[in-house]
Amino acid sequence: MQTTKQIRQTFIEFFKREGHEHVASSPLVPLNDPTLMFTNAGMVQFKNVFTGNETRPYNRAVTSQKCVRAGGKHNDLDNVGHTARHHTFFEMLGNFSFGDYFKEDAIDFAWRLVTKEYGLPAERLLVTVHTSDEEAAGLWRKVAGVPDDRIIRIPTSDNFWSMGETGPCGPCSEIFFDHGDHIPGGPPGSPEEDGDRFIEIWNLVFMQFEQITKDQRVDLPRPSIDTGMGLERIAAVLQGKHDNYDIDLMRNLIEAVAAVCGTDPDGPHQVSHRVIADHLRACGFLIADGVLPSKEGRGYVLRRIMRRAMRHAHMMGVTDPIMYKLVPALVKEMGQPFTELERAQALITETLKLEESRFRQMLERGLRLLSDETARLPEGGILAGDVAFKLYDTYGFPLDLTQDALRGQGMTVDEAGFNAAMERQRAEARVAWSGSGDAAIEKVWFELRDRLGGTDFLGYATESAEGQITAIVVDGSPVEAATPGTEVAVIANQSPFYGESGGQMGDTGTITVAGKGRVRVRETHKKLGDLTVHRGTVEDGPISVGDEARFDVEGSRRSALRAHHSATHLLHEALRRVLGEHVTQKGSLVAPDRLRFDISHPKPLTAEEVARVEAIVNGQIRANEAVTTRLMDPEAAIEAGAMALFGEKYGDEVRVVSMGALESGSGRPVFSVELCGGTHVGRTGDIGLLKIIGESAVSAGIRRIEAVVGDAALAWLNERDSLLTQTAEALRTAPVDVPGRVGALLEDRKRLEKELADVRKKLALGSGGAGGAGAAPGHETVAGVTFAGRLLQDVPPKDLKGMADEIKTQIGSGVVALINTSEGKVSLVVGVTDDLKGAHDAVALVRAGSAAVGGKGGGGRPDMAQAGGPDADKAAEALEAIKGALAAAG
Repeated sequence: MQTTKQIRQTFIEFFKREGHEHVASSPLVPLNDPTLMFTNAGMVQFKNVFTGNETRPYNRAVTSQKCVRAGGKHNDLDNVGHTARHHTFFEMLGNFSFGDYFKEDAIDFAWRLVTKEYGLPAERLLVTVHTSDEEAAGLWRKVAGVPDDRIIRIPTSDNFWSMGETGPCGPCSEIFFDHGDHIPGGPPGSPEEDGDRFIEIWNLVFMQFEQITKDQRVDLPRPSIDTGMGLERIAAVLQGKHDNYDIDLMRNLIEAVAAVCGTDPDGPHQVSHRVIADHLRACGFLIADGVLPSKEGRGYVLRRIMRRAMRHAHMMGVTDPIMYKLVPALVKEMGQPFTELERAQALITETLKLEESRFRQMLERGLRLLSDETARLPEGGILAGDVAFKLYDTYGFPLDLTQDALRGQGMTVDEAGFNAAMERQRAEARVAWSGSGDAAIEKVWFELRDRLGGTDFLGYATESAEGQITAIVVDGSPVEAATPGTEVAVIANQSPFYGESGGQMGDTGTITVAGKGRVRVRETHKKLGDLTVHRGTVEDGPISVGDEARFDVEGSRRSALRAHHSATHLLHEALRRVLGEHVTQKGSLVAPDRLRFDISHPKPLTAEEVARVEAIVNGQIRANEAVTTRLMDPEAAIEAGAMALFGEKYGDEVRVVSMGALESGSGRPVFSVELCGGTHVGRTGDIGLLKIIGESAVSAGIRRIEAVVGDAALAWLNERDSLLTQTAEALRTAPVDVPGRVGALLEDRKRLEKELADVRKKLALGSGGAGGAGAAPGHETVAGVTFAGRLLQDVPPKDLKGMADEIKTQIGSGVVALINTSEGKVSLVVGVTDDLKGAHDAVALVRAGSAAVGGKGGGGRPDMAQAGGPDADKAAEALEAIKGALAAAG
């Protein structure tokens, strides 16, 4: 028997031999089709190639694409477990031609694969073609030898594919397998076609037309091929099973479910086993691709899938969470080739465990309320909408879960009443809400968030994706379109742009509407938690609400932001290890060229402490350990040792980012574990290098660390190295000898400054103005008082008082006035000997001199005062003004 893994590999290897490029499965969150909730077909990732908006280095491709159909118009959720072939998650095998081969080769490849490689008997196969496609019918006869009685012509849209109302389209051709006449059902196109005897295993789409308008269709210049074969369906056929849930892959998961539930895999709980096995795959792959449970959008669908599986576990009498225990079985079955399951195993496990623990708490309370309410209803009654809303709002029951619980009792829900209760709550929230900044503008964001929901953030997995513009805001008001040159705020249903939060700056980049317009995004913000606002300028246009656009983050800037953000986590833990556990983050800035990190610490870091912190961080960087993310309850995460970041607002579930070496045997990171919603590197080695470039005080007890990493760190070090080289060249010495050379120069300068001060002092003490009668040399007599006045130049102002004291000692009795000019400014000092303090005031005298040079007063004591002024050209006038004031006082 061929295993599912072998069937998948046979398909891929066959087409690789036929010149096809093996292309990895794209994520379940479509990055190039904002109209889809989830990737639901193999061609989704090639949509832009088929439309001509994108080119690839190959024109043939083969994939095994993971798909989910559990939301929107492609929703198989309610049928899962009750039928043989419905799944929420499935794999689609496909081969594609982008303007290369067409119908003949596609039919030849398909027939050789199913009859030769897979060994299916040709007599048990039949094919369908569209009624208009006689070319395909002829090729099935010519190439594959299929007799005409097994070529069925279908006139309906079942055998005509289109991408939309306009765009590429073309007829289909399907291959069916006949399970035998012992199973009820007729061939496709017959009245009994809904039976299970004839099962479609492969659909070939011949993309040969372009629908221009409703009534106009033209030939495509380069016809293409898009095929899809469900892996689970073909595996059932090849393994001799009529039921997809009996193939080896699903059977192994079902047996794992039964083992953890303590039930018989073939017993009375068969439907529940199937539901859990199917939903486990959908949940695991969605979480691995970045979808986390929430109240809206993709996260809401994930939560519905989770809770449906969990309710089936409850129905089997299981009282403890079990889905997280099944993750190893899922990874064992599908970890190859889908390695993302292994990488995200911790995140999947924690998310399922957290969600199921909460679900069980709310299930018991909610079911008790539901039981009380339904007991009052007659058979076939309708549950009041406000009761259904209370179950949703208070106990976390999605509406469909309530409907599912009532269905078994023949009851329904008043959906209109439920929706009315939901709207009342939103209206009350709008009234109660108060924003910051301009109230009118803030109200706009609240109304948009209420109407549109949040923006799905795709940036953990990609830097480029397609989204649909859902709102444009200009000058605080929503508009339908914007023209070139307009400053706009753009909102989309999904975006890879990170909105500024948690200290990390928002992304920059471009929003491009093909063939129409472009916005240069200069900053990105978050509003009301999850509404992403792209601010920028329309460069080409117009752009309009409803446009599908490509969102491209500036990759090099995002990489630098990731590196600096991850470095803050390592830096935080290193600071705690060096300085003590009192260290906590008090603020941060994560920019593409630097990081700023504020911490609680009472004193400056020493050079030795800085060096130790750097060494620890760079050691973790060199270890190049993987950076992992898990989803946890905030309280449980903090109790487990995760650090909560200052200023972050945490919801019911948080992303826990772990990095650093692993403790042997424990499986838990021992270096850094923090709650964080930002973007991070994949491995610590991606940071490159950290260099602390600044440490300073912010306020009492708060220190600020500034650092650079990666290319920014190298640039900073290269700049310092260049400065050192230039300094060495100027000093005519080797760089290694610069410290010694500079030390010697400083000693020489200190000696020379002392010598110069001594010379100035001698000059000041030994020279002066014209002497008066009875005055000592260099002095004069003013109103009977000895006056020593000096005009000095470039004397350090701090030396003036000491010089004045020495002159006072020299003259014994009198007044000293020193006027110094330096760099265009004037410093004045006046001293009065002790015997004259009662008759003359140094403060009054210095103020007279200060006024002469444009100064504003002065201060000091009666025996010594100091002042200044801005006009050095009037220094001599200041000396005369002091003499005049002395004469007037005498």
